Amino acid sequence: MTDEYVLSRPNFDLKDEIHEYWSHRAETFDLAFGHYIAAGREAEAWAAPIRDQLGMSPRKVLELACGTGEVTRLLHDLGHDLTALDFSEAMLAKARAKHAGKSGPRFLLADAGDTMEPNASYDAIVCRHLVWTLTDPATAFADWLRILRPGGRLIVYDGDWTKPKASMLWVARLLSFWERVSPDPYYDGAMSEKHAEIMRRLPFREGLTFDRLALELAAAGFVSIRELSHQPIARAQRRGRGLRNRLRTLVYGRFILIAQKPGG
Repeated sequence: MTDEYVLSRPNFDLKDEIHEYWSHRAETFDLAFGHYIAAGREAEAWAAPIRDQLGMSPRKVLELACGTGEVTRLLHDLGHDLTALDFSEAMLAKARAKHAGKSGPRFLLADAGDTMEPNASYDAIVCRHLVWTLTDPATAFADWLRILRPGGRLIVYDGDWTKPKASMLWVARLLSFWERVSPDPYYDGAMSEKHAEIMRRLPFREGLTFDRLALELAAAGFVSIRELSHQPIARAQRRGRGLRNRLRTLVYGRFILIAQKPGG
């Protein structure tokens, strides 16, 4: 892959652009703050909602958009029968290398918005920072409902990455100034223009909030939709970090959403 990144190509549709963008970022993705999950308190904070929702018995779980395999590690360590899916070959290569030698998980090259997995084949679906990138959310949500077993759980970690929280505008401005003075080469991989261009074309370009996502999932047929606090994860991410990264945990509204397929 070349160092130069083309901002747009006339023969690419939006999904092609997204695929190329994340594939390009695979090499340094874990170096950017918020992507790698540190062992100890941070890993425990990410894992706790999964353990609380799925219990201690092994479940058949599908992880959507597994990226380099960070949440994959948590799901594997919790003992689940895991399939980890991504549509970027570069991301999957990183994930497979990270988990080489383990008896699981199974890795699958496929589209999180149209998995082509069998009906009623999973007890749970887990995804992190995926939903805001969906090009056709309604189709994706219908597909996820289809492949869940009756009573199956959906666990979504996501946030509104389009704009800072109103109370944190000053932090966003400070970080923007800091970035101009001393750029972090790994935070946005020197591709902030491409990231912004993609975001402007997405269905959730006005922002992904818990309330909006809950409405769309309810329309797709999910029930028992509720929000869990993301604060335990943010607090764990701040421990032992430099000031710039501690401030980054404050800027955007993040949430954990739990939903269920009827029945079971």
